[in-house]
Amino acid sequence: MPILGYILTVLAGYLLGSIPTGFLVAEARGVDIRTVGSGNIGATNVFRYLGKPAGVFVLLVDALKGLLAVIVLSKLMAGWFYPDANLLEREWFEICAGTSAILGHNYTCWLYFKGGKGIATSAGVLAALVPGPLAIILSIWIIIFALTRYVSLASVCASFTLPFASLLTHRSLKMIIVSAVMGALAIYKHKANIKRLIAGTETRLGAKKTPATPGPTT
Repeated sequence: MPILGYILTVLAGYLLGSIPTGFLVAEARGVDIRTVGSGNIGATNVFRYLGKPAGVFVLLVDALKGLLAVIVLSKLMAGWFYPDANLLEREWFEICAGTSAILGHNYTCWLYFKGGKGIATSAGVLAALVPGPLAIILSIWIIIFALTRYVSLASVCASFTLPFASLLTHRSLKMIIVSAVMGALAIYKHKANIKRLIAGTETRLGAKKTPATPGPTT
């Protein structure tokens, strides 16, 4: 069992995912994204306070981190440490790289282990691991968001549906469990949003906002 290979794959995946895209984009505009809106470094907060181009860029790059972790990083690490690995063993490298990239995004070491909610990065991982379930939950996300304009509610509903979507596609039990863990983590990261949704104070995307002001650089 290539234990060292798995450990280094987790570390490399974490470092790739930990790149704080939203923070860096906002910092380049003279704004500390952690001081405005929800204080989150993810695409939604960037979109709300820095505009659509910046938000879309952060969304795509965060998703790319997850995609690259699975389709590039895992293959490099498996080929290096375990060139004779079979399909099942390579799949474990993919899972290690993808899940650690999500954790890196959610708990980035560059910002005192405070990061995003992992939705875009999870989508990138799912696109490589289980594209079928991703298509299902993306459809659910679009429907909920179109009806409510709440990004958080759409994300929570999609995350809750993820393991069931994996089950419907007849994937292995391993992938169903991985999907369930990813969905649970995403819901946990939205706990503050869930409280605001219940209290009726959650902000809809497109609602009027307070303009962002330059924050202290770090």
